[in-house]
Amino acid sequence: MYEIAKTAGYSGAHGIWSVSDADLLVPLIGYVDADGSVGLERFLADDVGDAARIAAERLETGRPGWLHAALVVDSFLRSPTGRTDALVITAVEYSSPRRSVRMAIPFRPHTAAEGFAVYRLKFLGTSGFDEPDYDAIADAFFVGVDSHEQAAAVWNAHRIDESV
Repeated sequence: MYEIAKTAGYSGAHGIWSVSDADLLVPLIGYVDADGSVGLERFLADDVGDAARIAAERLETGRPGWLHAALVVDSFLRSPTGRTDALVITAVEYSSPRRSVRMAIPFRPHTAAEGFAVYRLKFLGTSGFDEPDYDAIADAFFVGVDSHEQAAAVWNAHRIDESV
């Protein structure tokens, strides 16, 4: 039921791995095909905003055979204490009716004096779920994170159990 959360977790972990060494994330979509194969597609453009828009259009239309996919973009979250770097994930299940979940992974960039850190996952919204079970979605998300062994190692080494 929450396969899109697993895809979001795998894709988000790959994104965290990418930004852990101070690189800006190239927008990416992680996807699962009907045959069970998993893939990542990156979106390059002269402007990262253009790349993110192109990737969002691809996520909206999908590709033949995609069961679910997750777009990961480098962004910010605003809070009363200021602005925090975050990877924003929009995950879609290409079923009828279509379901989606949006979440963010706040992080502290490696360039900060304190070093790289990954904060607690934040949910930004869902669509197509009658009553979303956020605990089950989070559990499935972290199954996806753990399925990306290299990225999960980076995530776990830099995880701070704090919310921002």
